[in-house]
Amino acid sequence: MANVYFIPLKKADHAEISSAAAKLFEHIVTAENIPLEKHIPLKVHCGEAGNKTFISPHCYNGVLDCLQKREIASCFIETSVLYGGKRGNREAHSQLAAAHGFARVPFEVADGDHGEMSYDVPIDGKHFKHCHLGKNFSSYQQLLVMSHFKGHALAGFGGSIKQLSMGFASKGGKMAMHLGVKPRIRTWLCKKCGLCLKRCQVEAISLSPKPVIDSSKCLGCGACYAACRNHAVSILSLKGLLNAAFKGKFFREKLVEYALAAHTGRRNIYFVFALNITRGCDCEPVPMFKVTDDIGLFVSTDPVAADTAAYDACARQGKRFRGYEQLSYAEKIGLGSKNYTLIEL
Repeated sequence: MANVYFIPLKKADHAEISSAAAKLFEHIVTAENIPLEKHIPLKVHCGEAGNKTFISPHCYNGVLDCLQKREIASCFIETSVLYGGKRGNREAHSQLAAAHGFARVPFEVADGDHGEMSYDVPIDGKHFKHCHLGKNFSSYQQLLVMSHFKGHALAGFGGSIKQLSMGFASKGGKMAMHLGVKPRIRTWLCKKCGLCLKRCQVEAISLSPKPVIDSSKCLGCGACYAACRNHAVSILSLKGLLNAAFKGKFFREKLVEYALAAHTGRRNIYFVFALNITRGCDCEPVPMFKVTDDIGLFVSTDPVAADTAAYDACARQGKRFRGYEQLSYAEKIGLGSKNYTLIEL
C-alpha cells in the first residue's frame, strides 16, 4: 500500500498552489527518505496554443525553489506530439512554451527536432515488447512528474499514467499506442532526399528502384515519419483507422504499458494537480470549462496510487470519468497499487 500526501486547494491562486507543491515535496522527500539526483527535470505539459486551463508554470516555482536550495539543476521537459499544432517540432514547441511562461529553467524537447530521436525500453507486455521513449529521458534516473488531472476523449481521464505514457513517448511511441501500424512511403510524394534512411535504426528503408519500407524489418519507431519534410511517409491505413475507431480498452492498456516503461528503474515523484478539472486534455487548442470544483494536490512515489486518489476524490464530488480500468490494468502489470493511505498535510 502506497502513501499519497494531499493538500486540499479550493480556488487557490498560483502562489498558494506553488507553496503547497513545495510543502508536499519537502515532506515526501523527508518522510520516505528519497535520495535526490544532481539533475532532476520537471515533466510538464505546457498546454497547446489556445488552451487556457493547463497548469501554469508559476505553480512549479515552489518546487524549483526547493531544488535550487539543494543546488539541484532542473529543466522543463516534454516530447513532440503526433498531431499537427505548435507542439509538433522542437522550434515551435519551445516558442509556445516560452509564450506560456515556461522560462524559469531551460525547456527541453526530449525526442529531437521533429520527434525522431528515441530509445527502446524492453517490457513484457500484452501489447508491446519494447517501447519507444524520447531519447533524452535516457539521461535521467529521476523526474518530478507534474500531471494535470482532467478528462480525456480516449483515455477517459489523464493523470500520472498518461503523463508517463504519451508524455515520455517519442512520435513513434505515440503512433504505436494510437494506431498500432507501421508506416509506408507514398511514392508520388517522395523526393528521395534520403533523410529517412539516415533516421532508420534497422535499415528497413530502400529508395531504389522505388521508395519502400520493409515491414519485416521495421520497428514502427516512427523516426522516418517524424523526419520526412515532404509528407511522403504515411501512418494511415484501414487497419490503423479500425484500431483508432475501436481501441477503447486496448488503448488504455497500451498507455499503461508505456507508463511502465517510463517508470521502471527511476525514482520519480508524482504530483497530480486536481485543479481546473476539464472534460478534455490540455492538448485541445480551445478554452475549456471546469466540470467540477477544484480538489487539491496529491503527491506519491506510486503513479497508480496518486491517480487513484485523485480519481476517487473527483468521484466523491459527483464527477466520475471513464477509464477506471486503466488503474486495474496498471496494478495487474506491476506499475503500482490502487490501495493507498491518504495523508493530509
